[in-house]
Amino acid sequence: MENFGIVTGAGSGIGRAIALELARSGVACALVGRTLSKLREVARSARQYGVESVPIVVDLRNLDALDSFMRQLGPLESRVTVLVHNAAVMRVTRVEDVSVEEFGAMLTLNLLAPFILTQRLLPQLCASKGQIVFINSSIVNHPSEGTTEYAASKHALKGFADGLRAEVNASGVRVISVYPGRTATPLQASLSKIEGRIYLPETLLQPEDVASVVVNALLLPRTGEVTDIMIRAASKSMTQHSIIPDPNVLEAFVGKP
Repeated sequence: MENFGIVTGAGSGIGRAIALELARSGVACALVGRTLSKLREVARSARQYGVESVPIVVDLRNLDALDSFMRQLGPLESRVTVLVHNAAVMRVTRVEDVSVEEFGAMLTLNLLAPFILTQRLLPQLCASKGQIVFINSSIVNHPSEGTTEYAASKHALKGFADGLRAEVNASGVRVISVYPGRTATPLQASLSKIEGRIYLPETLLQPEDVASVVVNALLLPRTGEVTDIMIRAASKSMTQHSIIPDPNVLEAFVGKP
């Protein structure tokens, strides 16, 4: 692989793992997140593969910040061939307890930011016959109590990815949606706490597992395309059940920078 990628939520978890797996394949990235120290650590780790990834601090919860991001990207925009949407927010709470403003904030990060970023980079991605990856969630198939608004945002993201694929396929752009199960990330550590579980990361899907599958899909010869990836932990010891939220609503970030 050549040229340049963008990974949102690149400071930890799945985003970090994808950025480093891309680096292993020779692809430098714009590492997008909110915490510079974490992004710099990922960039340092990427250098072992001989690539210079670029940390860019952006809070994607603020859509106006996308203008700043495009300015910071600068001439690198003309090299972009891979765009990975990983940053997202999850709130665990009941529908009756969610305000319109809170739901709107979730939709901003989980749906509107990927939409706007894709829209702005689409001319370059079409010109380069690039690839777009949406890190979604297995929750689209298994929503449970306390996850309604998150599941709704991820269903909307799936619809956007599916419609986008139909629009850009003729231009040679590949669109991949990835639906990981429970993965050993800071989010799952937080969820285990409110569920009263002992957090056992070794029983979960690993971020590196997801990254390996994603980059292999990106490397697929152009005679084929991967559209949807369902991936879950081999261990089935964690049975699916409802999440009963704590009265103090948990806010956790998927791919938290």
